[in-house]
Amino acid sequence: MPHAPLAPLAPQPVAPTVLTAEAWRAREAAHIERANHLTAGHRARRQTGEKHPIEDFLFTYYNLKPAQLRRWHPGAGVVLEGVQGDEARSEWRDYVVAPEPAADPREPSPVAPHARAASPRAEAASLTVDAAAFLARRGATVDYVDDLMRRTMERPPSFGCFGLHEWAMVYRLSPEEIRHRGLPLRLDPAATDLVVETNPIACTHYDAYRFFTPPAAPLNTIKPTRETQPELEQAGCLHAGMDVYKWAMKLGPLVPGELLLDAFELAMQIRVVDMQASPYDVSSFGLPAVAIETPEGKSEYARLQRGFMQRGNALRERVLAAIHRARVFAER
Repeated sequence: MPHAPLAPLAPQPVAPTVLTAEAWRAREAAHIERANHLTAGHRARRQTGEKHPIEDFLFTYYNLKPAQLRRWHPGAGVVLEGVQGDEARSEWRDYVVAPEPAADPREPSPVAPHARAASPRAEAASLTVDAAAFLARRGATVDYVDDLMRRTMERPPSFGCFGLHEWAMVYRLSPEEIRHRGLPLRLDPAATDLVVETNPIACTHYDAYRFFTPPAAPLNTIKPTRETQPELEQAGCLHAGMDVYKWAMKLGPLVPGELLLDAFELAMQIRVVDMQASPYDVSSFGLPAVAIETPEGKSEYARLQRGFMQRGNALRERVLAAIHRARVFAER
């Protein structure tokens, strides 16, 4: 039965933010430097053809490129002063010349409003994200993300899955069939299968469940589907925490660049733990196992889950605030 979407928050008055050219260029430069640092390893490997089964996941599974991460956006309701006509940003999609009062409320502009409207990319201008245009084009996606994020935070988190989704993905497979053939398993195949068979599996995340092997799928106590994702997603799930990055990227210029990189950084840290708790031996990357087949490992996994849940929810709140701000300025 299809879920009933929660009603979006009613737009409240929000003041626009005006950034001088010096201020926003400094933020953009810091963003690019941080993005380059976060993607350096992946970019270097791409030149040599080398693969990294842990770090490359965020680029292959989510199919997002480092260049997309390097592009800094201020978010909706922010005016960037002094954008030169020959800058790439002047031609970016979903940017428009800011209305005169919002661009500089302190003093009148020497350029008449009709002149800027007629020549929006001339010499220098104050630009802002065109929230109305983005929402008109991608409104269904924005509504879905808003609804999913809020439902995820409202639902009680679960800390009893212990990362068994990765084990279910190799259940009863031969060494030649497993996903990461370049990585050995920590346990022999029979012992790996026994972990799946002797632990309750309760994976709530569809994009993890859909990779279960056919013999493992019936062992899951839940049957997630794409349609039921809003009813099942919960903040204790590591994959839901990684997906905050995916949803932030789908919101494009509505999301400030700093938020996007914060979500990417959390997703990468979650991915590391996801593989540490998996049946794969990742010691060659200097990573100790989180041995969830033991009581101590289960306790450690749940502890890490709680930390990721708190950080993920903080990011979800910021994404929801960005959506709210976009809706406010789209109505102006």
